[in-house]
Amino acid sequence: MRNAAAFFDLDRTLISGAAAFPVGVEAWRQGIASNSDIAKWGIAALSFKLLGDKNDASSDDLKADFLSKIAGSPANTLDGLATAVLPRLTDKVRPESRKLISMHHGEGRDTWIVSASPQGLVEPLAISLGMTGAIGTRSEVVDGKYTGSLDGPFVYGAGKVQAIEKLSSERGYDPQLCYAYSDSISDLPMMEHVGHPVAVNPDSQLLSISRERGWPVVIFARKTKRAIAFGGAGIGTVVTSLLAYLIGRRHGRSNAL
Repeated sequence: MRNAAAFFDLDRTLISGAAAFPVGVEAWRQGIASNSDIAKWGIAALSFKLLGDKNDASSDDLKADFLSKIAGSPANTLDGLATAVLPRLTDKVRPESRKLISMHHGEGRDTWIVSASPQGLVEPLAISLGMTGAIGTRSEVVDGKYTGSLDGPFVYGAGKVQAIEKLSSERGYDPQLCYAYSDSISDLPMMEHVGHPVAVNPDSQLLSISRERGWPVVIFARKTKRAIAFGGAGIGTVVTSLLAYLIGRRHGRSNAL
């Protein structure tokens, strides 16, 4: 059994931008969301793209909105939504992220998406990328229909740690051997939970903490495919920088891999 894994946040980490807008557009096309919903979600996605995730209340509001929209719907409602939006989400996956996934697999680690997005949306994406799986927010189903309530934690902030702890208990992962990638201060609990946190396109708060604690920092640029700044070491390709980091960990700590 593998005893280490790499956990990837979704928005602005694994993918460029946020998943909320393409998902919202498809939900609107399928009649799940209204014009006002898509406008609100679009503004939230734009704010996230420009400013990052700085408002826990907004995340809770979006969660409540989505849960209310699918309440009473058949349990397979998200299947069609996931099928339709998967090509758009796949296209948003960063080239650097794909290389990191491959690199972790090569080092014998499992790879997981960890996201507040619905499980029914992130699981197909993880499968399409050849990842081990996904940890997403699950909606309660009773008598074949969504109730509008959660089944488990809202996989956001401290909720990500709860979900990872449960998975680690089931799979035998050692947190100190695991890696976590995120852009947002909201994921600080997840970053602190693992032995090897890496800040990706971090917001100002996470950047500050990462520098204080000596965590690696990378900036993924989709168009240039470059990584700007790696722990303050300058400019280089993300794969070269992170590979050097991983090799250093392997030789510096015999049990790091």
